Amino acid sequence: MKTEPETFSIADLARVGTEPWTGVRNLMARNFMRAMKVGDEVLFYHSSCKPPGVAGLARVERAGIVDPTQFDTASEYFDARSTRDEPRWDCVEVSYVATLPHYVSIDRMRRERGLRAMMLWKWSRLSVQPVTAAQYAKIVALGQTAAA
Repeated sequence: MKTEPETFSIADLARVGTEPWTGVRNLMARNFMRAMKVGDEVLFYHSSCKPPGVAGLARVERAGIVDPTQFDTASEYFDARSTRDEPRWDCVEVSYVATLPHYVSIDRMRRERGLRAMMLWKWSRLSVQPVTAAQYAKIVALGQTAAA
């Protein structure tokens, strides 16, 4: 799951504990989020920063939550086509698990053979995307060691 750290960072999630992942307005990302289940592990990715990369870990605590920002006319995520009877957007709630001891930059991930098939390389702007168990484990392992 991707977020801009100046908007909501891994440190923010650590401070609040749990947070709904609101504001996703891409159908593909929404559908990936709809497939998430309670207990799923999440890579917390900082985007639109230098360098972008995985900063920490989270876990899905609740799934299938109606995203309230779609109804808020003051929100940048307001959607006039959504109604309370037929909401278009939903979200999951994630909880803080850990801040990785070593930030895993996108450049570091690119150099890893086991990560070359990640969706991130083709759909870099997609805010929610799946990773395989092996990709998740590799990134977590990278986060345990300093970059060479």
